[in-house]
Amino acid sequence: MSKDSERGAAAVEFAILLPLLLMLVLGTIEFGRAYNAQITLTNAARDGVRVMAIAKDPVEAKKKAQAAAASISTSIPAADIMLSTEVCPTDAQVTLTIKYNLSTITGIAGPFPMTGRGVMLCGG
Repeated sequence: MSKDSERGAAAVEFAILLPLLLMLVLGTIEFGRAYNAQITLTNAARDGVRVMAIAKDPVEAKKKAQAAAASISTSIPAADIMLSTEVCPTDAQVTLTIKYNLSTITGIAGPFPMTGRGVMLCGG
């Protein structure tokens, strides 16, 4: 066998494997982004519900959640941040939920709906 035919075989093998390798790399990147967004949403919901449980101020709780989620999106509308109650009596539970649609870098799939939820007992 000549060197030219071996070089051609290597090129064909590379052409067959390249799409698979690209899908693996891009899938890993997309999964990492989605995982990071989920953690950020959950932490933002916890920060917001903590403000509601201690300060009992629903407006400030939503602002805190928006600010904490700003690393994934600076445009999460207040309508996508929901409190289970606007009043927080002592020893009652309050839940803050943030909804967000994560768009993908590749555009192959998605957007993916994501939810962050925080629950805390009112009064600290």
